Amino acid sequence: MLKQRIITAIILFVLFLAAVFTLPETGWTILVAVIFWLAAAEWARLSKMTKNGVIIYCATTVGLMLVTLWLDHGVVSAAVPLPHLLWYGVSVLMWVFIVPAWMILGWHPRNLWAMGLVGWVVLIPTGLAMLDLRGTSPWDLLGVMFVVWLADTAAYFSGRKFGKHKLAPSISPGKTWEGVLGALVFVTIYVAAIGWGTGLIKTYLVFAAVVLISWFWVALSVMGDLFESAIKRQAGVKDSGTLLPGHGGLLDRIDALTSTLPFVALVIILQKLV
Repeated sequence: MLKQRIITAIILFVLFLAAVFTLPETGWTILVAVIFWLAAAEWARLSKMTKNGVIIYCATTVGLMLVTLWLDHGVVSAAVPLPHLLWYGVSVLMWVFIVPAWMILGWHPRNLWAMGLVGWVVLIPTGLAMLDLRGTSPWDLLGVMFVVWLADTAAYFSGRKFGKHKLAPSISPGKTWEGVLGALVFVTIYVAAIGWGTGLIKTYLVFAAVVLISWFWVALSVMGDLFESAIKRQAGVKDSGTLLPGHGGLLDRIDALTSTLPFVALVIILQKLV
């Protein structure tokens, strides 16, 4: 399984790099729409929607994403992307307040409308962030995603090697505090290397702030992972799907991105407006 997982990850990474740097804007938009159609289908099935309900939910999810793009670029001034800001703002509020309470209290909503709304807040801002960040610079998107991938990979192998103390046994028995510590260590080393190469490490207060932000980033990625695990446990399944050999479904690969990318996209937009 580990060998299959590594091979799949390498293939996905190469294809993703090719798409990020070679696809035109329209092609990238179509690719993101396809990705989130598939992710919405997995969310709908986890929510126990009917076969017709899955199709309607996927179409609505992608439709809302494209309408948001149209509103910002076709109706509202591009200098003030209000629909994007609203999606990102709702996403941040959910991850900071609602998701922690959800997992602490062990909520198990059965209402399809509630699950559908939560799915939109999880998926749509992430898709929009992938479009916005790549539109700013492919390196911005890759840089943000690399930190998440590094944290996820470090947590996986650290947990396998040293894991003894369960992080959230009622949600995801395989995740450990040792895995989280491994993620923090490797992300800190990565940030220190970047700081050394750029000279940022000499500006001690700024560098310390960047390190703290990277730790917050790890916490957010872990929260995204745990939340998706909670939804899967509620649905009574191990993986969100079978699309990716060795990894499970698409949601299993983008769970940590759903809790992190909208934060960065919101900050970038707000910086442009200031």
